[in-house]
Amino acid sequence: MDLYLLWVAFLLGVIEGVTEFLPVSSTGHLIIGANLLGYESASSKVFEIVIQLGAIFAVLVEYRKKLISTFTGIHKDRIAQTFTLNLFIAFIPAAILGFFFHSHIKLYLFNPIVVGIALVVGGIIMILIEKKLPNRPKTDIDKISNHQSFIIGVAQCFSLIPGVSRAASTIMGGLIAGLDRKTATEFSFFLAIPIIFAAASFDLVTNFNILSKSDLPIFLVGFITAFISSYLVIKIFIKFVAHNTFIGFGWYRIIVGSLTIYYFL
Repeated sequence: MDLYLLWVAFLLGVIEGVTEFLPVSSTGHLIIGANLLGYESASSKVFEIVIQLGAIFAVLVEYRKKLISTFTGIHKDRIAQTFTLNLFIAFIPAAILGFFFHSHIKLYLFNPIVVGIALVVGGIIMILIEKKLPNRPKTDIDKISNHQSFIIGVAQCFSLIPGVSRAASTIMGGLIAGLDRKTATEFSFFLAIPIIFAAASFDLVTNFNILSKSDLPIFLVGFITAFISSYLVIKIFIKFVAHNTFIGFGWYRIIVGSLTIYYFL
């Protein structure tokens, strides 16, 4: 067993777990990290899927009560029905674009330079949104409208570009739609479940033939590490956004993106 690969799996699992739900682009950080660590094997594509599933598992555990009540009450509870419909509405735009352009995006845009540019541009937009939009009154995730969900769904389409960040695009979309930071962030967490499961299923089907038994320990380390780090980040981040803006994350993106462009150009 290659100990270096296990170490790489651990590091990338931490990177995925820490960045998946922060507005800084987990995919962008993984592309940069994999390039710096030299992890570019055929199975690395599937590894990315596995650690993303580890991060999503953290959402399932943290919000299990909400998810169970929604699932069990969907046939009779209006709140559960509305919440599910809103997730579906927000899911559809990116799902359609991803289905038709997924392979082209991975082929032409999955490189550090694109990530660096997207980080910088996204950081600037994030700061502008925070400075221009007024503080929103407290909102309720169960009272999000279909129109607000659609705005978030359209915003999520930009996250198909690596470096933009699914979390950043959906949270900023939520703010533009009129949600407060905490509600926008929680809706972003829930929206991650269908969109990442859909992307993961597509990638697993198309890359299943390259898997081997020797990949299992590496995948397992990455999955567990991503799950634990994501679980901790979710708990800390949701408390943070209740009392703070995203401007600091915007500056972080600009700095990391600029350094990435300088290093890889």
